[in-house]
Amino acid sequence: FDVLCCTASIWNVTAIALDRYWSITRHLEYTLLIRRRISNIMIALTWALSAFISLAPLLFGWGETYSEDNEECQISHEPSYTIFSTFGAFYLPLCVVLFVYWKIYKAAKFRIGSRKNNSITPVRPEALEVKEAAQQPQMVFTVRHATVTFQTDGDTWREQKEKKAALMVGILIGVFVLCWIPFFITELINPLCSCDIPPIWKSIFLWLGYSNSFFNPLIYTAFNKNYNNAFRNLFFRQ
Repeated sequence: FDVLCCTASIWNVTAIALDRYWSITRHLEYTLLIRRRISNIMIALTWALSAFISLAPLLFGWGETYSEDNEECQISHEPSYTIFSTFGAFYLPLCVVLFVYWKIYKAAKFRIGSRKNNSITPVRPEALEVKEAAQQPQMVFTVRHATVTFQTDGDTWREQKEKKAALMVGILIGVFVLCWIPFFITELINPLCSCDIPPIWKSIFLWLGYSNSFFNPLIYTAFNKNYNNAFRNLFFRQ
């Protein structure tokens, strides 16, 4: 259950980063109906993958998980399982979220750059002519001082929303990396090189990783009204 819940927590961060990415870069195609379907698929895949990673030692006999001498359950320290579980639970989703945030940053930068020169140049009076028919008199329409610009002072509502979403994903990923990377580095190195890491540091790194699940709801509710309202309704039943 320890491996299951930690892995699910990490992959949920990845799923939310993907959801933010699609909502920013494909907001016309990413409708509410499609978003619900994809969200349900991602939730199912998150828990299925987490269950597979956590149950692999029990299903395939991948290292000892129960010590008869000490009468305690333990996570398998088989080197092959350690590599499989750490990459499946952390390093793979880390690569995904870093790639997603880089794409979000590029998309936001491109939109800001393309907005700056969004204007129509002046039209000379003799440039516009409309002929109705060969028999009828020619009608000429002139436009004077026809400089039109669509650039607004400040950001639009859509841009403000996208910036806030990008900021939320950035903070989410930053906290995620800071909380989990010490634990997974030591977890990967320890079985491979037989390093003797003091138990106090193992405990600190483990609880630092657990704290990520505490910070995530705070980040969601601080930067997203939908999460804020959902948590409020959950606890206060408005």
